[in-house]
Amino acid sequence: MNINILQLIDGARVASGTTIIIDVFRAFSTACYAIEKGIQKIYPVGNIELAYLLKKHNSDFILAGERNEQKPKGFDFGNSPSQLLNATISAKTMVHTTSSGTQGIAGATKASEILTGSFVNAGAIVRYIQQTKPKTVSLVCMGYACQYPTDEDTLCAEYIKNELEGKPSDFAKMVETIKNGDGARFFDPEKQSWSPKDDFYLCLDLNRFDFVLKVQKENDLNYLEKINV
Repeated sequence: MNINILQLIDGARVASGTTIIIDVFRAFSTACYAIEKGIQKIYPVGNIELAYLLKKHNSDFILAGERNEQKPKGFDFGNSPSQLLNATISAKTMVHTTSSGTQGIAGATKASEILTGSFVNAGAIVRYIQQTKPKTVSLVCMGYACQYPTDEDTLCAEYIKNELEGKPSDFAKMVETIKNGDGARFFDPEKQSWSPKDDFYLCLDLNRFDFVLKVQKENDLNYLEKINV
């Protein structure tokens, strides 16, 4: 098995084989929590105007996501798992657009299949890959707004790669590195309204979920399919 760690949108565009688009803070952690809360279908879209258009034609759809980390105008939820914990969203359809993760899905046109990636379902991703045995695995770290690599996404890729190769990972050390680095913003008092401390811990709740989210096609739209593994 050939395992490659790639970075940012350029990495997504060249990714091949089974491709994992990794966005720990917070897109693909949030997506898992949304599924856990009963969301029936998630449409991940890169273009925010498409998100507004889908809502216009489907008034019962939920809009979730961010631009510059904050909830866009007219959206029901930000890109925040903690906002979903007490939400009543069962059996709803969610349109999800973010600055990093959903952009990676849109850009990964050469991949044979696409999964979303985060620490919250890293073990399920590993099991899925072990079961399907692809020749090539691309781990794409989307970073901050596709602009620069981040600790959490790169370390998540390294964790998954280590697991696939039978190598140990010091997860506690990873968490400390993230907390003192790119995750420090979640502990800034001035940012709690849009980057709450709870999100840091929810996004780093290792192996909380036993499913993967696989990108499937429905006409011209991508949607995320839950697959238990």
